Amino acid sequence: MSAASHAVRGEAAFDRRLFGAWDGALLGTLLALLGLGLVMLYSASLPLASQGGSGAYYLERQLLYAIAGGLLGWGAMHVPLAWWQKMGPLLLLGVFVLLVAVLVPGVGVSVKGAARWLPLGGFRFQVSEVVKLAMIVWLAGYLVRRGEEVRTQASGFLKPMAVLVLVGGLLLAEPDFGATVIVTGTVLVMMYLAGVQLWKFGVLVALTGLGLLALALTEEYRWRRLTIFRDPWADRLGDGYQIIQSLLAVGQGEWLGQGLGNSILKLRYLPEAHTDFIFAVLAEELGLVGSVVTILLFALLTARILVISGRAMRRGMAFASYLVAGIGVWIGLQAFVNIGVVLGVLPPKGLTLPLMSYGGSSLLVTLVALGVVLRAAREVEGNLPRRPAREEAQ
Repeated sequence: MSAASHAVRGEAAFDRRLFGAWDGALLGTLLALLGLGLVMLYSASLPLASQGGSGAYYLERQLLYAIAGGLLGWGAMHVPLAWWQKMGPLLLLGVFVLLVAVLVPGVGVSVKGAARWLPLGGFRFQVSEVVKLAMIVWLAGYLVRRGEEVRTQASGFLKPMAVLVLVGGLLLAEPDFGATVIVTGTVLVMMYLAGVQLWKFGVLVALTGLGLLALALTEEYRWRRLTIFRDPWADRLGDGYQIIQSLLAVGQGEWLGQGLGNSILKLRYLPEAHTDFIFAVLAEELGLVGSVVTILLFALLTARILVISGRAMRRGMAFASYLVAGIGVWIGLQAFVNIGVVLGVLPPKGLTLPLMSYGGSSLLVTLVALGVVLRAAREVEGNLPRRPAREEAQ
């Protein structure tokens, strides 16, 4: 047996000792990001939470979300992928109902002019988060059922584009431009992975880009967001204020940071410090070294997910491959956009940093999605019995 084979067997045995039969690299990276996120959330939210009496207010709520998300993720780890494949159309129908419901006065909850939430007892659920997962599940099943049509006929890729237009239109009605960008980008990458001809893919990308640009031009605030990041000092007390404060926080971090808990910009200078701009606080307190480590953790998480997707495709598990790839692209793309906004290289989108920013809806759905990936990894490696998927039976 070769040295490489011994190494692979050794790595698998190490994973089993630590995590049982689950994917150790993926689970370990997930826990590292979640733990780092809780630490940074406490630091970033402390000044705001202290105004209400308890400095740990946001941390305590995020811990509850993490526990609930962990339980839901654990449940997803024990649900066969065949169930997700079967439920894809129903999930898509469900999100259409939710997207319409959130726009109904008296049903949806509006914050700062955006109707994105549904009340669930004492919890507000952000509908766009579940839309991301539901679209990926449905599209993965569609690409299996209509794979040949997607690759050879215009109707094959126009149908999911029509669904995307409907979903995107409802998201923009909230409005939630950031979620629209993430869903659109994820769908396009999944279509490309399914084998859409390159020229058709190019046309899709071009039309999508023009559509998003047209949407930006129709709303003045969107256009300001698209342009102000290039020179935020042109309106330093208005639209450019948040970007400037973020850049100041990143710059003050230097190499090793100001020390955990020692951020100055989080003291009511940087808006949304514990949500969309938590990475700016991390950069100020942990410096370039901490920032790079965080980026590498997200890169490792995304890469590991895509490795699982590749293994699934090589073993003839097309649904698992598309599903896992979609989740990986979603998480990686959202992290990339969030960090790009914080660093001032992308226009603001109002997106959370997965596993780190404060937000129950985002954390719950992300942990469920990663539970699905862990389930897929186990099925791919043959550690669980699975029913033959439709593509394997044909």
